[in-house]
Amino acid sequence: MTHYIGIDVGTGSARAGVFDARGALLGTAQHAIESWRPAAGRVQQSSANIWAAVAQSIRDALTASGIDAATVRGIGFDATCSMVVSGADGAPVSIDADGAADQDVIVWMDHRAMGDAAEINAIGGAPLKHVGGTISPEMQMPKLRWLKRELPQAWQAAEAFWDLPDWLVHRATGAQARSLCSTVCKWTYMAHLGDQGEGWDDDFLRAIGLDDLTGAGHARIGTEFLTPGARAGGLTAEVAAELGLPEGTPVAASLIDAHAGALGTLGSGGAGAAGRLAVIAGTSTCHIALTDEPAFVPGVWGPYFGAVTPGTWCNEGGQSAAGALIDAMLARHGATPALTTQAEAEGISRFALLDRLLGDMAARSDGETATLTAARHVQPDIHGNRSPLAEPWRHAGIDGITLDTGVEDLALDYLATLQALAYGTRHILEAMRDTGVVIREIVPSGGLARNRLFLREVADATGCAVVVPQVDEPVLLGVAMLGAVAAGDQPDAAAAMAALAPACDRIEPRTALADWHGRKYRVFRRMQDDHAAYAAIMTDTAKTDTKETSR
Repeated sequence: MTHYIGIDVGTGSARAGVFDARGALLGTAQHAIESWRPAAGRVQQSSANIWAAVAQSIRDALTASGIDAATVRGIGFDATCSMVVSGADGAPVSIDADGAADQDVIVWMDHRAMGDAAEINAIGGAPLKHVGGTISPEMQMPKLRWLKRELPQAWQAAEAFWDLPDWLVHRATGAQARSLCSTVCKWTYMAHLGDQGEGWDDDFLRAIGLDDLTGAGHARIGTEFLTPGARAGGLTAEVAAELGLPEGTPVAASLIDAHAGALGTLGSGGAGAAGRLAVIAGTSTCHIALTDEPAFVPGVWGPYFGAVTPGTWCNEGGQSAAGALIDAMLARHGATPALTTQAEAEGISRFALLDRLLGDMAARSDGETATLTAARHVQPDIHGNRSPLAEPWRHAGIDGITLDTGVEDLALDYLATLQALAYGTRHILEAMRDTGVVIREIVPSGGLARNRLFLREVADATGCAVVVPQVDEPVLLGVAMLGAVAAGDQPDAAAAMAALAPACDRIEPRTALADWHGRKYRVFRRMQDDHAAYAAIMTDTAKTDTKETSR
């Protein structure tokens, strides 16, 4: 018997899954992670709290699976690209302005470093070419720059700065190696120049004021790099006892959570990754495509070399809020309490009830749900536009509200929000196609991949077939694939993607709605232009650099 464990650390919880050698899920468990929001735009966590949730999830998943722990041959970790700050002997270094002791993690979605990101973009440098031309405040260099300036004592106390996926591997094994996934995608390491430290651009680090990171072979940010899935080390005796697993169990070099979703889904149905876009849709969305040659797409992160599978290039678009946008749209509507009460009374989810409401509304009109929003439009950049505009200052908007405040009005907001997210994906696809990356199929994973209405709107709005993996936990499957590589049972991540690929269903786009969605998409783009114009008026400056994006 052969088994692998995949651990996925998201924004709100840690999950673990136990898989067999064919990729079948045998047991899973989940535990919540605490977050603190001490000020607008700031989100903080505790590595100790995260590890406790990870450990409990692994123990519970093992119990749920019923397997003998001795049959676990490999473990893989993925996580959000949050930053962990460690001091002497691995002790947490607070990143909180008021010094909260255990809060040593700046969460990926934290926007405290927006000013630093803007200044880095103004300074420029070779690494920016590999982030779509514009570095994001969600990446680590702006956050490091903020930390050095605003919390100098923490900066001096810090002996290592980790991406959370790499910190989990370090916590489990004691290994110092970093994954090329995290360091290339979020730390400006350029792996195409080499994986022995050659990828750090010291001129860039000096120019942005982080020259002290260049010392001791870049020891604070990484001197040793591994491809995702390579064996980073084995479980220490202490951790093995804590998890109930054998000491020395192989642990793989990690992936960012979205990239684990890409690994677990792009091979669905036995096809390769060519012409496919993985859309990992949770709190935010990531849009990941793998190519044999580098493609430089303005506003889309990458191209990243070796960030998912060896020898391939990765482009990564995304939306800073997806599930979070839907939650916010429901939370701000006055009819949500009534909707929630009714859903609970019927024993169904709020989304199932919304789908039914929309069906009833469509039956009273032309029978088509999608066209109910002809006069309701949502601009979805509630937490900024990650791509392809790469403008974190943007916010969301709604057009077409009426005096109706009931549940059917809420249903229109919900449908228009799903469509807006789909148009955001279409915008990213257009930017990629303009540089030669042609996408024909979209492969979803994450929480929104279980929302059939969302998937149908994505297919219709983009004109791409949506390939739905037949697996309950595709992100966990992807990270469990890393465990198979670390164990030596698969030669690399690409082979694991093919060997453990799930079957799939397909949702074909409805061409009869292409013109209607084309017009809605024009409204979407016009709303983006209008929002930029409003911002320019209210700041009383001429935003000469704001591009007109209407089509």
